[in-house]
Amino acid sequence: MIQPYTPDVSLMGKLRRRFARLTHQRPAQLDLTQPTVSFTFDDIPASAAHAGAAALEKHDARGTFYVCAGLFGQEGHMGRFADAAEISGLVDQGHEVAGHTLNHVDCHLTAPADLDADLDANDTALRHLGALPAHFAYPYGEVSPRAKKQLGARYASLRGVHKGLVHDGGDRNQLPGVGIEGADGELVARSWIDRTVAEKAWLILYTHDVRETPSPWGCTPDALERLIVHARAVGCDIRTVGEVLSA
Repeated sequence: MIQPYTPDVSLMGKLRRRFARLTHQRPAQLDLTQPTVSFTFDDIPASAAHAGAAALEKHDARGTFYVCAGLFGQEGHMGRFADAAEISGLVDQGHEVAGHTLNHVDCHLTAPADLDADLDANDTALRHLGALPAHFAYPYGEVSPRAKKQLGARYASLRGVHKGLVHDGGDRNQLPGVGIEGADGELVARSWIDRTVAEKAWLILYTHDVRETPSPWGCTPDALERLIVHARAVGCDIRTVGEVLSA
């Protein structure tokens, strides 16, 4: 079974992630006609591939799924991870499948050559399923200036886990994200949706498993659907990460 991993929560770790935001920036040119929300899913437990995708499809929307092919079919602390057939199904339904490393490695701690090999293997596996993994999310949100530079040369965008909104000129190489996770995850995400409307910005939400009894990193199907409904009700467009950045 895949076990939880605790990233560096020391002061030095926090400073490293914050300092990385100042380096190797790549401004995004956004042309938003209305406030926009992207619903994204990390690691891809099978519940996200089913309940998460279904909630979006019910409202004629699609999501971005950051996939680790090395986890296919394995059991973990968020339930079973989706397998190759389930990821292929997401592609067939028009969802965006993006990269998250092959084995959910810490990009800061992994040697550059090893990281490249891991990314090559993951991207190849996803392409065999019909995906075009042009975008990426840092596992655990772990990033350093060196990793950011290396990954920025490979992908059209890189998403972290620090909270924030994206405005025109925001950094493609370290996009913020707001988690739908934990007991107050729905309330927190809803408040960020309202802020997105006020600032006419782009909000990237992320979660993991989507099930009735979610892990601390996931949410329930009902909570996810309520957020989708709320985003639409207050005037937000719902688009994948790739759709926003390619517009």
